[in-house]
Amino acid sequence: MAPFVRLHPNDDVLIAREQLVSGTVVEGIPVKGLIPPGHKVATRATACGGPVRRYNQIIGFASRAITPGEHVHTHNLDMGPNKGDFERDYAFGADVKPNVPLHAASFMGIQRADGRVATRNYIGILSSVNCSATVARAMADHFSRQTNPAALADFPHVDGVVALTHGTGCGMDSNGLGMRILQRTLAGYATHANFAAVLVVGLGCESNQINAWLANSRLREGETLRAFSIQDSGGTAKAVARGIALINDILPQANAVQRQPCSAAHITIGLQCGGSDGYSGISANPALGAAVDLLVAHGGTAILSETPEIYGAEHLLTRRAVTREVGEKLIERIKWWEHYTRINNGEMNNNPSPGNKAGGLTTILEKSLGAIAKGGTSNLQAVYEYAENVSTHGFVYMDTPGYDPVSATGQVAGGANLICFTTGRGSAYGCAPSPALKLSTNSALWRKQEDDMDLNCGEIIDGSSTVPEMGRRIFELVLATASGRQSKSELYGYGQNEFVPWQVGAVM
Repeated sequence: MAPFVRLHPNDDVLIAREQLVSGTVVEGIPVKGLIPPGHKVATRATACGGPVRRYNQIIGFASRAITPGEHVHTHNLDMGPNKGDFERDYAFGADVKPNVPLHAASFMGIQRADGRVATRNYIGILSSVNCSATVARAMADHFSRQTNPAALADFPHVDGVVALTHGTGCGMDSNGLGMRILQRTLAGYATHANFAAVLVVGLGCESNQINAWLANSRLREGETLRAFSIQDSGGTAKAVARGIALINDILPQANAVQRQPCSAAHITIGLQCGGSDGYSGISANPALGAAVDLLVAHGGTAILSETPEIYGAEHLLTRRAVTREVGEKLIERIKWWEHYTRINNGEMNNNPSPGNKAGGLTTILEKSLGAIAKGGTSNLQAVYEYAENVSTHGFVYMDTPGYDPVSATGQVAGGANLICFTTGRGSAYGCAPSPALKLSTNSALWRKQEDDMDLNCGEIIDGSSTVPEMGRRIFELVLATASGRQSKSELYGYGQNEFVPWQVGAVM
């Protein structure tokens, strides 16, 4: 097997499968110096300022002349003088496919009384403000199977009691964008199918008043949604005791569930990639994209997000938009992000991270082109803002930051009942109440961190599997996990600390 990967005949670079030493010949060209695994080696001369292509798309511009055989990375490739602002053909709807008959895969889900289908059965505790976080966690700790196994011993069908707390809820404009996002996020979790019931705990004097949140979210208290404040309960100890008593009342009903066959159309996956490397766009991301196409063919839904990590590749999504309006909404979010980073004295190329660069990714353009592969090839049906309820089936987009906990929090608020997370560097992640599957992009990571990974997509790089084969394996793993099979992150207890609503606006 060749020690490199060529992704397209028009590319100016190859990707090293293994470390290439000086003198190694690739396509008749001797390598100059060491090329780490996952990094790029030039196959053509590029003048200073000239574009460099991977995936037959521009990933940056030469910051100095590049000669064949050279390592192509941050020392000789950047976003160019216009910071990546070059013309892209949006071609709205040009690649839309005709609709095809749906298939009929199923999984063992939990049917709620209102028709929603869950993949897990938790009781949730939400804090309206950071000031109530300690009380919320004390309640959840009382029901921990690790420290107090007797508390849930009689309720085997309850997956656990989890406290989802955050660092905001006050010191902010009560009518501003930040508050609207927070309230929308909390509402999405309060009504998530994976929660049998939810308790909301406030302090009492915060900006995010519970009554206002309920009214703005068109929610009301009932058997599955309870709310109270620490101040009205008489302080910390009394509030904790009150919460524990309420959960004890809820547990028998929450436990009265049984899994039953449900259509795969009830599965909504949030697509994430974190700790990406030079292999992400070759192995795990396109394999996940193949799984997405299978899910969509069975009537399910997949949410692509992380707007800063599709930057420079958005034109490949607009071509799949079912209407021009859908495509233009995506471009509107891209323009918002350009403005948002500019007013905060940043730029879109502040992403990728140091870890991404160590793994071989040089610019956000290169990272984005690999990241969108998670979305497969299905038509783009809709574009949503952060934490909006995803009501459209098929492949959709949600505007979120690239920071994984914030992004996935928005997806789960939108209804994702499972997360698929690709990584090349070894991200540690979970997302209660939705299980998270982690997919390794390379076999070296798998061997080093197998305890944290659910599937090794590095077999594609090794030549022992193909993208379609791995996509089928991911799809089958999704069905098994949705049916109750625990993911590695669930076994380690990840999920409560990774609830991070997007904080936008001034802290006052």
